[in-house]
Amino acid sequence: MAEPSDEERRERLKSALWYHVGKIVDEESLKRRRNATPQFIGSLTELVITQVENIAQDLEGFSRHAGRTTVNTDDVLLLARRNADLHNIIKDYVDELKADKAKRSTKKR
Repeated sequence: MAEPSDEERRERLKSALWYHVGKIVDEESLKRRRNATPQFIGSLTELVITQVENIAQDLEGFSRHAGRTTVNTDDVLLLARRNADLHNIIKDYVDELKADKAKRSTKKR
C-alpha cells in the first residue's frame, strides 16, 4: 500500500481533530446544558489547527536560531515565556524530569 500524501495526512489529522474537539464540546455542552452547532465545532477546530501551525513554526524558528535541527525544552520554554503560569508549570515539569533522570543515572553506577 502506498504512503499517504502530505495532503491526505493533513486531512486525516484534521478529521481526527474535528472528532476530538467535537467530543470535548459535546461533554462540556452536556455539563452546561447548552448546545453547540457543527459550525461552532468546525470554527473551533480551524482555530486549533491555526494555533498548532503557528506554534510549530515558532518552535522550529527558535530551534533553527539556536543552530539546532531538533526542538527541545528550551524552545518550548521560550514559546511559553509570555504566559508566566504556563511557563512555571512547564519549567517545574522539566526540572522534575531532569531530577528523575539524574537519580536514575546515579543508581546505575
